[in-house]
Amino acid sequence: MRGAVIHAPGDVRFENLDDPEIINPTDAVIRTVATCVCGSDLWPYRGAEPIGDPHPMGHEYVGIVEEVGSEVAGVQPGQFVVGSFATSDNTCANCRNGWQSNCLHREFMSTCQADYVRIPNAHGTLVATDGHPDGEFVPSLLAVSDVMGTGWYAALAAEVRPGSTAVVVGDGAVGLCGVIAARELGAERIIAMSRHESRQKLAVEFGATDIVGERGEEGVARVKDLTGGIGADSVLECVGTPEAMRQALHSARPGGNVGFVGVPHDVQVDGVELFFSHVGLRGGPAPVRRYLPDLIDRVLSGRIDPGKVFDLILPLEQVAEGYRAMDERRAIKALLKP
Repeated sequence: MRGAVIHAPGDVRFENLDDPEIINPTDAVIRTVATCVCGSDLWPYRGAEPIGDPHPMGHEYVGIVEEVGSEVAGVQPGQFVVGSFATSDNTCANCRNGWQSNCLHREFMSTCQADYVRIPNAHGTLVATDGHPDGEFVPSLLAVSDVMGTGWYAALAAEVRPGSTAVVVGDGAVGLCGVIAARELGAERIIAMSRHESRQKLAVEFGATDIVGERGEEGVARVKDLTGGIGADSVLECVGTPEAMRQALHSARPGGNVGFVGVPHDVQVDGVELFFSHVGLRGGPAPVRRYLPDLIDRVLSGRIDPGKVFDLILPLEQVAEGYRAMDERRAIKALLKP
């Protein structure tokens, strides 16, 4: 088969790879229908994370089941499935508590920008749709496998409630999906922090009521202006930089909450400042598997359309261009079709 391999910063190649096989009885092999480049893939691409030896890339996927191991009962060959970037058995104590991304048998997916993918813990990771969905739904179902599920978790971690005010820090795919989540959870006012016109328009389409283009303390001051000088009830931090975290914490009102889902890079939180702010802070890898049935239903019923974050569609063989376009901010998110 063929797939993406990262060799060095800025160097992603489309190469021949070994076909995946069933290794454990809980595995499945799927034929990829769509995959994509994630914003978190850009960290190693930009040299902000070590790469080590050349290795495959990708952790978002939808596909058709080709083969299952002897202990996989939940899905069968021929079904269209959506999975999560973190695999889970869905039976351990952490999974039963709703934290499938901290499953005791968790594996992080990292080979999905390819024609075929082996899915560990398939019995607890994959969710099959009723029949094969129309092609128009594929981008949104792909978004559900990570960015929509992650944006949803950010909103829940920030305790977005009906009638509340929410701020979304970050206008990438996760941030934009966080706008959808805040709207679906009933936020009355949604302030999207964005400096890019195309992303601002999409944020408004997804439900943002206000756009703040300022950054840093100017951005915080603007949020305070919009919230009666107090700050927001809920803030979704969807970037992962020190600047984004500081802006998020300072934008929340006393007693408010910050949900952070951007993978932290050099982020440090001042414990004394947090203590006296009365701001709650929760984050981590999103337990996407917990939300899959609900989010899939919202997509197929037409209630949400997170697939609009894919503003670049390429054949899988042009995966390197997908990385370049996102790195250069020519695209929000690149969808790849084998």
